[in-house]
Amino acid sequence: MIAAAFDELAPVVRTRRACALLGVSRATHSRHQRPRPRAAARQWPAPPNKLTDVERQQIRDLLHDQRYCDLLPAQVWARLLDEGTYLCSISTMYRLLRETGESRDRRRQRTHPARRKPQLLATKPNDVWSWDLTKLPGPGPGDLLRAVHGHRHL
Repeated sequence: MIAAAFDELAPVVRTRRACALLGVSRATHSRHQRPRPRAAARQWPAPPNKLTDVERQQIRDLLHDQRYCDLLPAQVWARLLDEGTYLCSISTMYRLLRETGESRDRRRQRTHPARRKPQLLATKPNDVWSWDLTKLPGPGPGDLLRAVHGHRHL
């Protein structure tokens, strides 16, 4: 909107006066007149110590091994170091697990079935007695109107 107004004012008054009338600094105006070209995205070369696909799969297989499947990558790394083996850093192990969506808790866990909250249900008067009235469900939407008009619902 300001650019359109500036285009109308510029032929009539000087640039300095048009900027003052529109409340824009001259530096901002000239910067918008000649936008800087964007730099091309830089391609970084692959590091010389990058793991090959075979090495990556070997590390994943090791992390899935029966001995290490329940351990954290830091614990696996420490145990391998105690055995005299260094495959990669701890962060690389986490990165490889994250790539396959396995960076959660690695222990085998049992899932429990969903439990329903017990609810008291009375179908006739004096059917359920309770000292806590908060456990008894009240009338639902429209139940009061049906009761007034004599309609029954079960």
